[in-house]
Amino acid sequence: MAKVPYAAYLRVYEPLAAFPEPERSYWAEYARRDRLPTAQDEVGHALAGLLAMPPRVAPARESADAFVAMVDGVVCVCPWRTRLRSWQALGEVGHWLMPDTVLDAALPPGVRRRAAADYARWRERNPDARPWIRSALWHVPVRWFALFSDEERIFRKAGEAPADGGPGDATVAGLLYRTPMVQARRRVARGLRTVREAMPQGPLVEALTDVGRWLEEFHPRSLVELDYGGLIYTISEDQLAADHSAAEVTEGLAALAAGDLERASRVYEELTDRWMTIRERQFAN
Repeated sequence: MAKVPYAAYLRVYEPLAAFPEPERSYWAEYARRDRLPTAQDEVGHALAGLLAMPPRVAPARESADAFVAMVDGVVCVCPWRTRLRSWQALGEVGHWLMPDTVLDAALPPGVRRRAAADYARWRERNPDARPWIRSALWHVPVRWFALFSDEERIFRKAGEAPADGGPGDATVAGLLYRTPMVQARRRVARGLRTVREAMPQGPLVEALTDVGRWLEEFHPRSLVELDYGGLIYTISEDQLAADHSAAEVTEGLAALAAGDLERASRVYEELTDRWMTIRERQFAN
């Protein structure tokens, strides 16, 4: 049975060589396990914390789990770092588009204040820490699609196994993109250059700069993955099969580079309108 949240994920899988010892040996042994956890397993752990009394905004200890992928015969891992991501998500509650009364009922102000203080103290001791996973509730940010091409799109019908034993749910249709880190960096740099030249004050400049800086934190031989994650439980299989958002972003950036602002604007508006329709489903009763 599927669990919430309805979230999409941008993940980086790094080769074992990117990790210092003893963490490298730990992940090498971890990757050989007969059963590895899925994205729904992680959601289940998080929900257990929120259902506790009082709710736990972040786990007491950092997760020792990861997603695993084989890239050209090399084991690559994407650590969950659930505790860090939970703290960071707490700082984004203002963007959750929910009434304060609902937020306070789910996460009381006192609980949020204590979690924020814990994170501040932890951050002082770990100033360079960064997550391997970014998430977005009820939509996929347009900037994420700029990292991929339509040829890297992997659509999976319901009943088919996830790609390379990935974290998807085989009982329903799925959609993800995978690309080498070098390609992702090249595309985001090219897209940023195009947007800066056409509209230097636009919101996409800051958005692409942010994701580009994040990618620079990882090993150059990493794998970058965009997974529709929990969104597959609110988007039909037919809609997923017809979704080519990365191709639309590529088309829009090409139009922008060619100086065709009208076409670029039309592509962008159609894409954002479609995703806004999906995002508004969070308010459905």
